[in-house]
Order: sequence, then C-alpha cells, then structure tokens
Amino acid sequence: EFEPNTHRFAAATLRRPEEGATTMISMIMVLNQKGDIMISRQYRDDVSRAAADSFRLQVIAAKETGTQAPVKRIENCSFLYTRHLNMYFVALTRSNVNPALVFEYLFQKIRILKAYLGEEFDENSMRNNMTLIYELMDETMDFGYPQNCAVDVLRLYINLGNIRPQDEPEPSQLTSQITGAIDWRREGIKYKKNEVYIDVLESVNLLLSSTGNILRNEVTGQVQMNTKLTGMPECKFGLNDKLVIDKESSNIRKPGVEIDDCTFHRCVRLGKFDADRTITFIPPDGEYELMRYRVTDNINLPFRIIPAVQEEQGNTSVSINLKVIANFSEKLFATHVVIKVPVPKNTAKAKIKNSFGRAKYEPEQQAIVWRVKRFPGKAECMLSADVDLMPTVRAKAWSRPPINVEFQVPMFTASGVHVRFLRVYDKSGYHTNRWVRYITKAGSYQIRI
Repeated sequence: EFEPNTHRFAAATLRRPEEGATTMISMIMVLNQKGDIMISRQYRDDVSRAAADSFRLQVIAAKETGTQAPVKRIENCSFLYTRHLNMYFVALTRSNVNPALVFEYLFQKIRILKAYLGEEFDENSMRNNMTLIYELMDETMDFGYPQNCAVDVLRLYINLGNIRPQDEPEPSQLTSQITGAIDWRREGIKYKKNEVYIDVLESVNLLLSSTGNILRNEVTGQVQMNTKLTGMPECKFGLNDKLVIDKESSNIRKPGVEIDDCTFHRCVRLGKFDADRTITFIPPDGEYELMRYRVTDNINLPFRIIPAVQEEQGNTSVSINLKVIANFSEKLFATHVVIKVPVPKNTAKAKIKNSFGRAKYEPEQQAIVWRVKRFPGKAECMLSADVDLMPTVRAKAWSRPPINVEFQVPMFTASGVHVRFLRVYDKSGYHTNRWVRYITKAGSYQIRI
C-alpha cells in the first residue's frame, strides 16, 4: 500500500496515489544563471539530467525569463520554473500535471529554504548546505508527489545537524503530527495568558476619470492573526458577510458586505465554509494570514479629490487647484498622507499655497508632492499652484499623468468589513482576550486630470 522510502517517517506519511493520476513531477533542478545544475533530485526515471541542456539553451540563453510564460515544452517534456535571485527552480514532468500544484510546490520549496538558510539565500549558501537540502527534497516530495511542506513540522526533525531542538517531541508524538491532519500546530502548547490579535488590513484601489467617472474601484483585504492559545482549541470566526447576515432570523439587521474571492489558510475547514459560510479552524501558533478577500460594491472611499488643471495659452504656465475631502468620521484621522500632483517635464518653478501640511515641487518626481502627517476626518483642505514652464524648441503636448495618493487610516475599513465575533472552544474552557485592529491604506489610488 505504501511507496517504499528510506526516510524515517515516509512509510507512515505516504499512501500510493491512484494509478493513472497525473500530478507527478519527474525531477526537480536548481540551476544558476549560467545554466549549470547546482542541485537535482530525480523522482522518476522518465527524464534525465541531459534535459537541463535543453532548458539552458532554450530558456536561460534565450533570455525568456520575465518575458515569456514560465512554462516551456521541450521534446515532450514540460519545464515549469520560477526564480529566486539568480537561481532557477525548475520542475520537469512528462505528465499532464496541474500547473498550479507544481508552482505552489516550487514557491513552498523556496519558502522552506528561506526559513532554513535566510531570506536572501544565494548560490554559496546552497552549496554549503547540500546535505540539508537533499534531506528537505526527500521529505517534501516522494515519487513525484508533493508531501509535507510545513516549515514548523520539518524543523522538528530536520535541523542543521549540529543543534538538536530544545523541545524535541517524543517519536510517537512526532509521527502522529506528521501523519495527522493537523501538521500546522503541535500538541502541548501552553500560555499563561491566552490572547488572539486580529488585524484587518485593506488596500483601496481607485481609478477616477478626468470627468469624475469611476473606472476602477475595489478593495483587497487580508486578515492577519497572532494566536497565543493553550492546547488544541477550535476557533469560529465571523465577519459581517452579507450571505450570513441575511440568513439570521433577526428583525433588526445591520447591512452586510458582499465579500468576493475569499482565499483561506489551509487550517480553515472549507467544507464548513461552503455549507454555511462559517469560518472554523484549529489555529497555527503565532503569526499567520487567515484569509484574503476582495470587495467591489458599496465602497466608502476615504478621500474625495477634486482637481482643476488649466494650461495657459502659449504653454508658458499651468495653474493647478486641488480640493481634498476626508470622507471618514471626525473621530478618526489619516496618517502619512502623500498626494503627488504631476507637472510638465519642462517646469521651471512652482508657487504653491496649501491650507496645511507641506507641499513642494520635486523635479526628480516631476510632481508637486504634498505631505500631511495627520489628516483629520471630515476635514477639507485646498492646494493651489502656479507652475512656470521653460520654453522648449519643439512644442509637445503634456500627457497629463494621474494624481497619485498614498495614505493610511487606522480603525477604518473602506469595504465596511468588520469582525463580528471570534469564539474559542477548548476542553479546559479558559478565558481568551481578543484584540482587533483595522487599517486601510492606499493601493493604486489615482485620479486623472
């Protein structure tokens, strides 16, 4: 029933996939920028190291990376690759694999190496840790099928060889953790204070036409959590999701938010979410990203910006008037507000008047940059500028790039998403302190002029 493997836990970890399955990878290679193989691991015998020559000639030498899709078909063999610094991580297969699965494995592989070798690991650090890397290759894939890629679990029994983990678990406990369904959390975790920190981080993307029409308007958000909980608790997490609130039989209903495109950490039970939109999970210990989401309807824009730009006849000057209105509550304030108003390339000088903050012409950015450290809610402010232009030999029309805005608004969500509850269930029934923070910042926030 099991695929033979010489490693300690593989026999307990792996089950032979069904015959005819097409998710296997034949070989993993790591090449340098010259195309030389640094490390390779062959999982099936239907490809050879000679295939690296084809990849070097047709991809690396041809300088396709970054300009072509990261999938190349050469001599009935598929090469799927990604880069880290000047190294190529390449997966080879002759099967009709799921590309998303292969790329996810390559990304996880790089993430694991970053955890072991450092964020900026390079060719030298790879060559100095060959034994470690081969051991990681064998534990994360068997017979071409991706296996355990959880860094926390791998660290329990694969270390640098000179230091044993201080809290090394019993072999039986370790085996159950690797073969069990919950490999992102180990048993026996204890805290004096049980606390959960929740951060709801949103980025607002806006593109407004010069006539004031909305061309693009969406919010992308993520829920970051830091859990410090004892034991193996189960958590139930709730947002003001419109589909959930509409189901509740309450006479007084606060309007919900239509949440699109949810993606979750693998600890979340997707079956429960599909059935009744409840987010239940056994949380990892420490910091992690619970979910990402996108909202496209009923977005409350933090700032309303009304520009008026007029070019004088003869292309000698440009007058700019800008009105900025904060749409959020007066109890809140925005920080690190930066408004970049573009000016023509042949600008000589600019006379600027603004109600508060600091504004000046910055030639390297070809813009008037207006910085406000603290922008109160419901406040209105004005900026006016008279821009003098230098004469040019060839008159060229100004392309009028859009105004770019940067900001952060604590305790505000543009989408209206907020945390309704977080319930923690544990056998001991301990009390949990919960802390929630909201931050909205600008993604691509642009207004055409």
